Amino acid sequence: MQSFSSSAPVPGNLPHVAPVPQPIPGPVVVPRPAGPKRRRGMWALLLLVLVAAGAFAWYRYSRPTAQAPAQVAIVPTISVTSGDLSATVRIAGTVAAERYASIMAPRIQGNRNNYNRGGVNNFQGGGGGPNFQNNDFNLTLTRLADPGAPVKAGDVVAEFDTQAQQQRLDDYKDSVVQLDANITRLKANLAANKEGLAQQVRSSKADWDKAVLDLKTAPVRSAIDAEKYQLAVDQAKESYQELVKQAQLQEVSQAATIRGSELDRDQSRIELERSQANIERMSMKTPIDGIAVLQTLFRQGQMAQVRVGDQVNAGQTFLSIVDPSSMIVNATVNQVDGEKIRLGLKARIRLDAYPDIELPATVIGIGAMSKTSNVRAAYLSEIPVRLKIDQAKVDSRIIPDLTASAEIVIESQKDAVIAPRAAVFQENGKHFVFLQTAAGWIRRQIELGLESNTAVAVRAGLQKGDVIALQRPL
Repeated sequence: MQSFSSSAPVPGNLPHVAPVPQPIPGPVVVPRPAGPKRRRGMWALLLLVLVAAGAFAWYRYSRPTAQAPAQVAIVPTISVTSGDLSATVRIAGTVAAERYASIMAPRIQGNRNNYNRGGVNNFQGGGGGPNFQNNDFNLTLTRLADPGAPVKAGDVVAEFDTQAQQQRLDDYKDSVVQLDANITRLKANLAANKEGLAQQVRSSKADWDKAVLDLKTAPVRSAIDAEKYQLAVDQAKESYQELVKQAQLQEVSQAATIRGSELDRDQSRIELERSQANIERMSMKTPIDGIAVLQTLFRQGQMAQVRVGDQVNAGQTFLSIVDPSSMIVNATVNQVDGEKIRLGLKARIRLDAYPDIELPATVIGIGAMSKTSNVRAAYLSEIPVRLKIDQAKVDSRIIPDLTASAEIVIESQKDAVIAPRAAVFQENGKHFVFLQTAAGWIRRQIELGLESNTAVAVRAGLQKGDVIALQRPL
């Protein structure tokens, strides 16, 4: 049995033996990781898919399909008509009444100081009372016609509070009666005083005559008695003459007193008549037939329509009576169009408040001087124009201050071939249209007649029923 031993030499015991060569191991193949290679493959596949999709899309949308119809341009068209055509000038203005009556608050007359007013100055306790405040001239509405109500001439359309004037009237009636009684009393006193003074004058004249007779006995009297008789005559004479002068002055004085009382009475009578007239003025009647139109006034910081209970000033217009059969339109036109307007031209009026109303009218007035506008520059002037609405066509809804527009007919043409202005084109001073035919659109030259703001009359080149384009089809 063979034994195996180590090949390493043992020092001193074993002979030297050559080492057995060991086999050299071969190269070992290490496999690469699979991760990066697989990702590159996926990216390549995705890129290929995208290229294929782009190629398909390009092929699909760049190549027209046999089923899709070709797109055709849509051109708006209109048919040529026939009828009446008018060239007009359009203006704007407001409605007013040519015939109207302004109702103004009455001017109340009278003495503001209540001179000779019974119950105030003279008697303290009549109509005014001792703490009286003069409110006789305030004008407060107690009755007012309804806005738009029809009225007849002579109808009462407004009334003011007459209590203060009625009180004033009663006071002055008392004053006239009292002053008449005072005058009667003064005249009676004058007659009594005059008679009493006349009696004194007659008595003084008798004393003077007696003294003169006594003086005639002086030759048989002593010198002292004669001197006494002379003094008695002189004294009686002076007394008589003084009484005569006093009687004259007293008569003048009493006559002046009576005359002053008569003047006071006449003044009170005048104030009485004024109060009566004021009460009559406070009942306002319309002088014409028409409809009532209420005005505006300043109330509580803003403009408002007048109403019952408002206090107005004397002479202030608070109501107007307008004749609906004389309605007009006051308008303005620019200077360029103003040269085309003439008196007597016909017009059509429309109201902004009532679009369904169209009224015939006639130009009755053209301003000779232009005026500047409130809404335009100062160098742009306008000419006033007045149009009268046809009386036979007046509507009950037409009242003053409504805004209106009017088309004044400058020229008209009947039975004309009419085409819209939008369908007429121009090149090199010639007018043409695009006419639709069975073969397509053709360009046709036309001759124009009367032109309005929206349409034209065609003298030659078209006929009723032709279809033309509203924009260029070619």
